[in-house]
Amino acid sequence: MSTLVDLAPEEPLAADRRRSGRVARAVLPVLSLLVFFAVWQLVAVSGIWNQTFVPYPSTVWRAFVDISTTHDGVRGYAGYLLWEHLYMTLRRVLAGVVIGVVLGVLLGLVMGSVGWVRSVLEPWLTFLRALPPLAYFFLLVIWFGIDEAPKITLLALAALPPAAVATTTAVLAAPVGLQEAARALGASRREVIRDVVVPSALPETFTGIRLAVGMAYSSVVAAELFNGIPGVGGLVKDASNYNNTPVVLVGIFAIGISGLLIDGLLRAVERRSVPWRGKI
Repeated sequence: MSTLVDLAPEEPLAADRRRSGRVARAVLPVLSLLVFFAVWQLVAVSGIWNQTFVPYPSTVWRAFVDISTTHDGVRGYAGYLLWEHLYMTLRRVLAGVVIGVVLGVLLGLVMGSVGWVRSVLEPWLTFLRALPPLAYFFLLVIWFGIDEAPKITLLALAALPPAAVATTTAVLAAPVGLQEAARALGASRREVIRDVVVPSALPETFTGIRLAVGMAYSSVVAAELFNGIPGVGGLVKDASNYNNTPVVLVGIFAIGISGLLIDGLLRAVERRSVPWRGKI
C-alpha cells in the first residue's frame, strides 16, 4: 500500500513530461523555420551577394503568387499553374515509385530467401545503386525517346535498390527460432515466409520504401530534364536557364514540402501497419 502511495505523485510528473515533449516537438520545427527566414532576410539585406543569387523572401513569395495565378494575361509559368506542374511531377514520381518499390520488395524477398539468387543479383544491385541518375538517363532517352517512358523508368530505377536492399536485409534478419518453431509445427516454406518472415521484415521494408521515395524525389529534376514541362523539375531547369532564382526556389520548396508531406503520410501508414515496431 505504501508503495502505491509513493508512486502516485510521479504520475502527474510523467504526464507533464509527456505534455512538454509534445509541445517541444510542435514548437521546435516552427522556431527553426522562423530562424531560417530571419537569416535568409538578413543575408539578402546585407548585400553580400547579388539579388540574382540571394533574392529577398518577399521576391520569392511574389514569384510563387505569379506562378500560381493568371496575371497580366500570363498563366502561371510556361502556360501551367504551379499545382499543374506539381501534379505532373507527383504523377511521375508515383508511377516510378510504385514500379520500383513493388519490384524491389519482391526482389528482396527472393534474394533474402534464396542464397544463389542473392549471390547472382547482389553485385548488379550494388552497381545500379552506385550510379547517379544522370549517368544513365541519357541512355534511357536514346532507348525510349523524350516522352514519359524514360522519366518513369529513371524514377523506378532510383527507387528499386533501396527497397530491394532493405527488404533483403530484413528477410535475412528474420528470427531463426520463430522460423524453426513454425516448421516444427508443420508449416510449409510458403507459410513460414508469409506468417513469420514477412511480418518480421515489415519494419525495415517500410524504411526501404521511405528511402526509395526519397531517392525518386532526388532524381525528379534529372528525370524532367527533357520535355519536363509541365513538371516542377522542368520548371526548375527552365528557370535556371534564365537565372530566374525566385522561380527556382519556388520549385525547390514545392518539391521539398511535398516530399515532407508524403514522408509524413508514409510514417502514418507505417505506424498503423507495424504497430509493434520499437515495442518488442
